[in-house]
Amino acid sequence: MCWSATADLIAGGAITAVGMASVASAARRPLDLPLAALPLLLGGHQIVEVVVWHNGGGTGPATVIWAVIALPLVALWVPAAVLCAAPPGARRRLLILLVAGVATCAALAHALASRPVTAEIRGHTVGYSLGLPWAGLIVLGYLFATIGSLLLSGDRGLVLFGVLVAVGAAVSFGLWRQEYISTWCAFAALCSVVLWFWVGRRRPRTPVPSAEPAP
Repeated sequence: MCWSATADLIAGGAITAVGMASVASAARRPLDLPLAALPLLLGGHQIVEVVVWHNGGGTGPATVIWAVIALPLVALWVPAAVLCAAPPGARRRLLILLVAGVATCAALAHALASRPVTAEIRGHTVGYSLGLPWAGLIVLGYLFATIGSLLLSGDRGLVLFGVLVAVGAAVSFGLWRQEYISTWCAFAALCSVVLWFWVGRRRPRTPVPSAEPAP
């Protein structure tokens, strides 16, 4: 994330707390739980980057864990979670995006297993390097699976989240091209707070007991 390890720690802790509240709110809707847990995952992801900051970058376990969450895990998690929560009418088209997510996840997992990932502290940002083959195609698959699934979910709250994440992707690419992955992940983590409100709106309401007529 931009700024510092402290900023990552504060933001990560706050987003993780939101994720816990989101999961608790979704307890009565099991199909919403994967999406409700996304802030929890992304908040924890920012906390992992605190360790990367303190290590001065490098290729240690924290860097690898950060990359595994940011790359293959999110590429699969988001389209699968959206498919679970989406209205029935949207699920057929979302299956295509899930297939793209599976393929992207496999390509990224193979790259992480066969190539070292390195982190470099660059002022107030962290840059990650993996040396992906066919990087452009993989990035397109990643964006198609993640942002695409949100935009085509058929749910207004998820579409809003998708728009915010897409704007964050464009801004991060324009301002921090070399640190694109880190800055966009941080932006997506902050935007995931929207999912807390989304879960609250979908939570089943407890029926109000009707008043019994007086004898």
